[in-house]
Amino acid sequence: MVFMPRPLRLCFLKAVYALLGACLLVSLLLPACSEKKPPPRPAVPVLAAVATERTVPVELKAIGNVEAYATVNIKARVGGQITQVNFREGQDVAKGQLLFVIDPRPQETALRQAEANLARDKALAGKAQADARRYAELIRKQFVSQQEYDQAKATYDSLAATVKADEVAVQNARLMLNYCYIHAPITGRTGNLLANLGNQIKADADTAMVVINQIQPIYVSFAVPEQNLGEIRKYMALEQVPVAAYIGRDLQNPEQGVLTFVDNTVDKSTGTILCKATCANAHKRLWPGLFVNVVVKLATQPHAILIPSQAVQTSQAGQFVFIIKPDLTVETRAVEVDRSLDGEAIIRKGLKPGERVVTEGQLRLVPGAKVEIKSGL
Repeated sequence: MVFMPRPLRLCFLKAVYALLGACLLVSLLLPACSEKKPPPRPAVPVLAAVATERTVPVELKAIGNVEAYATVNIKARVGGQITQVNFREGQDVAKGQLLFVIDPRPQETALRQAEANLARDKALAGKAQADARRYAELIRKQFVSQQEYDQAKATYDSLAATVKADEVAVQNARLMLNYCYIHAPITGRTGNLLANLGNQIKADADTAMVVINQIQPIYVSFAVPEQNLGEIRKYMALEQVPVAAYIGRDLQNPEQGVLTFVDNTVDKSTGTILCKATCANAHKRLWPGLFVNVVVKLATQPHAILIPSQAVQTSQAGQFVFIIKPDLTVETRAVEVDRSLDGEAIIRKGLKPGERVVTEGQLRLVPGAKVEIKSGL
């Protein structure tokens, strides 16, 4: 055993430990240096669209219901048997057209009797008037008493009042006779006929004989959220507000109308307010009870920035889009969406015209990722 001084032995051990540490470090670094760098990530296939600038309409959309411009329930004012029905159910009728005739003979008889009573009382009143005049001359000459003159004058006054009552009775009888002939009070379309020829009907019955709906023009009623009330009133004060009513799946030929009515009360249960548009309905396409898609065209908005709605993403921080930069990498951009219009989002803030945004494939994207724009995924 070789004896070494203590200081020399300590230096020897330090040298050995340093050598072992260096060997260990080299052994650890050699495998790391021998590993290959990972290959770059492949480009993510996406669909893209360009932000465009154009003038767009400011619109409100709602579900509407068609209502008749006027509805009249036809009822008889006199009772009797129906002797004539001068229309077919479902037929268009004009204002003043004769619809029904109720047997007029009882009313004609009553009219003739009233006219006869009038003629009789007129004759009696004429004689009483002549007597009163004669008594007026005689009382001046004191050939008759004051009582006789007063009696003659009272008789004439009474018969004159009777004549007036008879005239009123004749007018009433003539009116009741006119009620036997029922005319259309409005121009419109008749519904189901509930009183057929030969039926015996009552005066002022609860059930209508027929219902007439005026469909030219016609109303389209719809409800809009209460927050739109101020905007609607503002544009109505400036000019007529056009309204388009789309029937079913026909999106090319709407019925055109004008907003004419805004209710004076907001519905508390729904937070909406009732509005009505008046449509000419020239081709009678709108029918009472029909549901339609309503578009209220308030104004136009120039220089609006539009992108497809599917490009807008939502996170906890708000709405954003992926912007494709010229080097085909993406970055996120916060945006403010004003509203949607026919599948496009109108951007209030955050985009400029001509910038490209990702419309499909956002799930695989992170800021800085490389993309490949495809025509379809």
